Amino acid sequence: MKVLALNSSPRIKGQSKTEIMLSSLVDGMEKAGAQVEVVNLRTKTVKNCIGCYTCWTKSPGRCVHRDDMAEELFPKFIEADIAVFATPLYHFTMNATMKAFIERTLPAIEPYLRVKGETTYHPLRGRHPAVVVLSVAGFPEISVFDQLSSHMRFMYSRGLIGEIYRPAAEAMVQASYAGVRDDILDAVRVAGTELVKTMKISKETMDRITQPLGDKTAMTRAANIFWKTCIREKITPEEMRSKGVVPRPETVDDFVLLMKMAFKAENASGMNATIQFDFTGDESGSCSLAVSGNGIEGSMGPSPRADLVVRTPFEVWMDIITNRADGQKLFTEGKYQAEGDLALLTKFKDLFGR
Repeated sequence: MKVLALNSSPRIKGQSKTEIMLSSLVDGMEKAGAQVEVVNLRTKTVKNCIGCYTCWTKSPGRCVHRDDMAEELFPKFIEADIAVFATPLYHFTMNATMKAFIERTLPAIEPYLRVKGETTYHPLRGRHPAVVVLSVAGFPEISVFDQLSSHMRFMYSRGLIGEIYRPAAEAMVQASYAGVRDDILDAVRVAGTELVKTMKISKETMDRITQPLGDKTAMTRAANIFWKTCIREKITPEEMRSKGVVPRPETVDDFVLLMKMAFKAENASGMNATIQFDFTGDESGSCSLAVSGNGIEGSMGPSPRADLVVRTPFEVWMDIITNRADGQKLFTEGKYQAEGDLALLTKFKDLFGR
């Protein structure tokens, strides 16, 4: 079986959640014996369809353009048994790159009108691959894919053999969601295998792919903190990641939330400790973080059994965790105080660092 997997994400490896999902799908397909070719459309020249109908009249089945689409991609598309359309969700549908590709597949159909029931359609010129659509979105609701799904179902009808949609995809790279993310990606691999073997995806597999990644309210709050930081620092999300800029909490409650999301359980093996923070200043209050190799619990208010108590102005500690200040230097200068197991201070970046 030949599979042509088309990735229309403009992002490069490591940034693209579309590519992360597609890689798992391809892995499953290849393990099932399929011959898969992945094409990153950002590297190809695909001109817009100009609606001239040359491909229907002067040169039936061949586009007037002479670009990568006509010379390379369309022939591979026609020869494929399955075509995977992998696109990030832009304005609740496919992005322009994928739309341009699909519009350029017009030579695959003939101009004649056929009627079936109440529907008028163009017949296929010859063979056409079965279609799988894969898309990701930052929004947490699966319903954001409704318009894309409706469009693809109308266009490909029974030729659409699989739809893989992953909401809240931007959060998939967060350490706190690693367990769920790994299960989602494993399910996508299973979907790839199922598509090659049965030309469909089981409900059980789809349920795993679309399972909630985390608490919707917490994810929304974290996203807003992230965007506020980008705007304040005048940087793009990618610049934020490449420069190691850390989202800055504005409240004690936000601090607890982000620490829970940034926690690295693998660095807390054998640990069972509680760190309490007593914040002063314009933003004041107490909170505690109970950490272990099994996870983290965060709560507002003091802890009855804190192993380490940090007393600090809120802004001072925010400067430390966002890498704007040297925590050890500020401790030496008396800018904040700590009582209890001071070794936990030295482990803080390992437990919560990027």
